[in-house]
Amino acid sequence: MKKIIKGDQVVVIAGKDKGKQGQVIRVLGDKLIVDGVNVVRRHQKPNPMRGVEGGIVEKMMPLSISNVAIFNPESKKADRVGVKLVESEGEVKRVRIFKSNGAQIGV
Repeated sequence: MKKIIKGDQVVVIAGKDKGKQGQVIRVLGDKLIVDGVNVVRRHQKPNPMRGVEGGIVEKMMPLSISNVAIFNPESKKADRVGVKLVESEGEVKRVRIFKSNGAQIGV
């Protein structure tokens, strides 16, 4: 089970964007693309066949998963993620929880 998934609210804990918050847009193995974080400017050549204009464009670059922590809305701080087994209707499921208060994530 992945500890951070698409749609989670995260806080950057290391790097040039330390302290910024954003939502996970995409997970790429051990890297994440977070909305509004790690934005860089790149020069782009025009491509008339695809209808792409040239110029300087801003794009979001991937961030290492170790440089972010999940945001806990109750404590308003970054938190660690744990996994807990929960039994419901005779079925055992794994759910993600916040380590600080034991609350379930995404309920």
